Amino acid sequence: MKTTTLWRPTGRAELDLVRESDWREWPPRLPEQPIFYPVLNEAYAIKIARDWNVRFDGAGFVTRFEVETDFVRRYPVQQAGGKTILELWVPAEDLAEFNTHIVGKIEVTHEFTPPA
Repeated sequence: MKTTTLWRPTGRAELDLVRESDWREWPPRLPEQPIFYPVLNEAYAIKIARDWNVRFDGAGFVTRFEVETDFVRRYPVQQAGGKTILELWVPAEDLAEFNTHIVGKIEVTHEFTPPA
């Protein structure tokens, strides 16, 4: 089975919910969050976790996970800015099904905290 690597910048609250799932799924979106957007490259995920999550959540984390390629192709790549600002936009109502196509566990690759 072929997989696609995705990254997700996240704050502590969302990461705690991922941990509670034994690192196997993303939690349901909040009502004001109609889209789940994993990103296609680590550098972009780092920028969001470091520059946005730290400022608004007090900490930022970059996660990496694998999803079945045949499944993830249903979500067109969205260019959310420059050429490397690439995301998948997964509607909130698709997230439970999306989670069933994650292969292996979600892992934390980077952690950022405010400067001392």
